[in-house]
Amino acid sequence: MEQSRIPARWWNHSPGGAGGRVVCALCPHTCAMAEGRLGRCGARLPVSGKLVTKAWGIGTPPVADPVEKKPLYHFLPGSKVLSFGLPGCNMSCTFCQNWSLSTSSDHDRFPALAASDCVALSRKLGCSAIAFTYSEPSIAAEYCIHIAEAAHQAGLKTIAVSNGYISGEARGDFFANMDAANIDLKSIDLGFYEKHCGARLEPVLETLTHIARGKSTWLEITNLLIPTLNDSDQCIGGLVAWVAENLGLNVPLHFSAFHPAHRMQGIPVTPVATLVRARDMALAAGLRHAYIGNTPQPQMTLCSYCGAALISRMGFGSVECRVERGSCPDCGAGVAGVFS
Repeated sequence: MEQSRIPARWWNHSPGGAGGRVVCALCPHTCAMAEGRLGRCGARLPVSGKLVTKAWGIGTPPVADPVEKKPLYHFLPGSKVLSFGLPGCNMSCTFCQNWSLSTSSDHDRFPALAASDCVALSRKLGCSAIAFTYSEPSIAAEYCIHIAEAAHQAGLKTIAVSNGYISGEARGDFFANMDAANIDLKSIDLGFYEKHCGARLEPVLETLTHIARGKSTWLEITNLLIPTLNDSDQCIGGLVAWVAENLGLNVPLHFSAFHPAHRMQGIPVTPVATLVRARDMALAAGLRHAYIGNTPQPQMTLCSYCGAALISRMGFGSVECRVERGSCPDCGAGVAGVFS
């Protein structure tokens, strides 16, 4: 079957068939597309009155990454994961750190990548999981689920690094096939999403609560702190309070440093002091695990009960984990996460 003819899921026809449009139901944009016209993500289009996906069987060249790079700090710490991305995105973030991939709709320039290739390469490189990352994996939900099924049959885990902008109709199917997810919560401000991401905040919050309450997918969150845009005490405090109230105190929260990119070349790199302030605010609000990222600072996971050092990280190359069977070796308290 031709790549551009792979049937898509989660779609319907516009009411009354007006203009012969096909409506995609994969994400909250619900793009209504005329024949042969791509949706906003650049990956889906109507062909002969049915929706097909172009995001199938391709990807960036896979590499073995430390799982901490996703970032996931409480999921198989110290392990390697096979990472690759797919072109396109359903957001249009002005500050995107991977904009050359997220803004691409040229699927023909990406190499072929079959599910069997991913599994074989994971085994060859000693990876414990396959990670869909770098750009937005949910726009290729059918393909990611296909690979996830092959990965699980081979005893591998799966990871989605996602913006969380997926419809309620597709959300359950997609994350049911993911063992872990890191979701970008870019801000708790509605206006920030509308102005800088071309999207709405509410569906992202719904995705976060869905994952947290389902408990089958390990969840961590990343907040990219951009100077002058979402780094005020009000912004950080509101985000931290929402996480604590709606997701619980055990969900790890990563505050990541912004670097000038895409349409925000004039904004400086996030100061380390800002990241530390955000982490301190999260811990003061009761969150048990808060970290800073995109900085060479060492990262430590402490036992929430006795304070013992459990996981030590220096960059991505050195990880020491003392967690034993999901518990602190010093006091026996349980440690939130997935450990082997």
